Formats: sequence, structure tokens, C-alpha cells
Amino acid sequence: MSRRCELTGKGPMTGNNVSHANNKTKRRFLPNLNDVTLQSEVLGRGVKLRISAAALRTVDHRGGLDAFMAKAKDSELSDNALKIKKEIAKAQAAQA
Repeated sequence: MSRRCELTGKGPMTGNNVSHANNKTKRRFLPNLNDVTLQSEVLGRGVKLRISAAALRTVDHRGGLDAFMAKAKDSELSDNALKIKKEIAKAQAAQA
């Protein structure tokens, strides 16, 4: 399983551990990923995703999964999230 957020595309970054003696060794900064089930009001069901804690706060701030997906860039979304975005758009078009 890749260490990449399905909604924001946030992934591992590299840097250095720096000791007191100023020795530098490579290290990785991993994103804070969580397995969550987000509720979609339009689809009427829950959607399981692996997203970062920052993405979870952003989803809450924008007013839920449906509102987040409406504004999300397709290039940042995973294949699974892109499929969900299209399902939501199709369901919203059917309601309107």
C-alpha cells in the first residue's frame, strides 16, 4: 500500500537527521495517513479512503466529502477517489 493521501496526493518527503555534532543522515518524513469512512450525502453511503489528517480537516472545513470532491483537482486524486468523484457528479446531475 502506497504512503500517499488519496485526496490531496500528499506523499513522503526526504530530509536529514542532524545530530548535535552536525552529522547529517538521510531520513523520510511520512504523511499522517488514516483509514477513514466518509459519508456522502448524495450517494447515501459511506466511502472508505486512506487520507492524511490535514485532508480530513479540509474535508470538514469545506462541508463534507461531496463539497470537497466538487472543488478537488483530478490530478491530485487517486484512481479510487476519481471514481467516487464521478459517481457523486453523476448522482448530483440526476437529482437536479
